[in-house]
Amino acid sequence: MSAQIQVGGTIPAQSVKESAPDATTPLVLTGKNIIVGVPGAFTGTCHAQVPGYLEAYNDFKAKGVNEIYIFAVNDVFVTKAWKENLAPKGSSAYCFQYFVFLNLREPIDVHFIADDTAAFAKSVGLSFDATPLLGGPRSLRYVIVTDNDKVASITVEENPGKLTNTAASVVLESL
Repeated sequence: MSAQIQVGGTIPAQSVKESAPDATTPLVLTGKNIIVGVPGAFTGTCHAQVPGYLEAYNDFKAKGVNEIYIFAVNDVFVTKAWKENLAPKGSSAYCFQYFVFLNLREPIDVHFIADDTAAFAKSVGLSFDATPLLGGPRSLRYVIVTDNDKVASITVEENPGKLTNTAASVVLESL
């Protein structure tokens, strides 16, 4: 495992899975972005944390956030099912009023990323061995705010089973 990434560090260039297990796209971070790392989709704390980011989407956009990425250590089938469960009409449904107000051509979407082997979490030094509970390595619960590919801030929960300083409301307040 790499050392934990620090403020000023560069997010490692890599490809991510969002739509299919055999389709990767480069992670391109432009402007201010929020990267939310969670141990796993559908787990109690994770399932309680992510809706806050969907519900506050307009507020994050108003603070200059370009994209929100949810990284879960699961395969793409699970992350897609989780997104469908949390936002049955698409995560863009949460930003509909913002979409209409700005007269945008296409809604901006929250990205649910499958970090199926915990490669991203490991590359930023934010993984842990969750074998006894979740069967293998998982991501710590964290939020990274980026300015392009540079880390502007990083917050990591002391206990990945708890939600305190990585809650959407807390992160939004810090921007």
